Amino acid sequence: MKNIYSNILSFNKHCLLKIVKLLRKDTLVALPTETVYGLAGNAYSNSAVKKIYKLKKRPKINPLIIHYYSINDAKKDVKINQNFLKLYKNFSPGPLTYILKKKKKNKLSDLATSNLETVAIRFPNNSIIRSILKSINFPLAIPSANKSSHTSPVSALDVYDDFKKKIKIIINGGKCKIGLESTVVDLAGKLRILRPGLITAKEIEKVLRKKVTLNKKSKKILSPGSLKKHYSPGIPLKLNVRKAPKKYAFITLGKKYPVTKNSFNLSLNSDLNEAAKNLYSTLRKIKKLKYKKIYVVKIPKSKIGLAINDRLKRAAN
Repeated sequence: MKNIYSNILSFNKHCLLKIVKLLRKDTLVALPTETVYGLAGNAYSNSAVKKIYKLKKRPKINPLIIHYYSINDAKKDVKINQNFLKLYKNFSPGPLTYILKKKKKNKLSDLATSNLETVAIRFPNNSIIRSILKSINFPLAIPSANKSSHTSPVSALDVYDDFKKKIKIIINGGKCKIGLESTVVDLAGKLRILRPGLITAKEIEKVLRKKVTLNKKSKKILSPGSLKKHYSPGIPLKLNVRKAPKKYAFITLGKKYPVTKNSFNLSLNSDLNEAAKNLYSTLRKIKKLKYKKIYVVKIPKSKIGLAINDRLKRAAN
């Protein structure tokens, strides 16, 4: 029987050499990170970045996050400040993205930063992607490996579902550890969270000893995940409900909800980290089961619960 997943590969030394070769030729590959799976291309190459936007059908106004191996690599392209250094020491590598000002002489594709004076950068903590970043002499532009505005992928099969053979290599790194995109903090202007994630405003405030606000409406899109419609499974969502009609999918949290054919529990123990990890795979599962509508119980707005609520709100738009 023919393997229909011939472009999904396990990671090894031979595979690393193959990926490096493809990235140097401006070919895109799909890679696991600790947050979600990403579509990776050379951030210094207009050609590679154009391919990312085209394949995802992503609006050009929505900038990409640039992934570096280390602070020394990032220094070539961005202006480092004290707030960044403090946060880097505490949270990187990891699920925190920094908005910083670009240096005048930087090598980044202007397309990747949507022609802004700022750039979103991150240092991923996944061992596969770190070994790739260590083996190349350019950073990687890596948005989530899904069609724009759709639910983010947390497994290699999720990526395949969206793109089939359009991506030459999809690395199978198992299910993502966190399952939600990184926190984005603006360090180039007013100190604020542009996108909530696992690392909270309170944790950032503790390190910086400064007030960090949550971003309200902003005319300028400085960060991915800022569009009103995002993370959508392509089915209407009704949020903060107590029950759901039997014909519709019902996303629950905790033990107080009965197990029924149409119910999907994010975490029986009401563990918000587990709920975050299961959110996107649950939305994708419901879509595959051809439900016409999704009802979601109220999710606590604490810690990563803020990020879960953010994603659900945008998915419901």
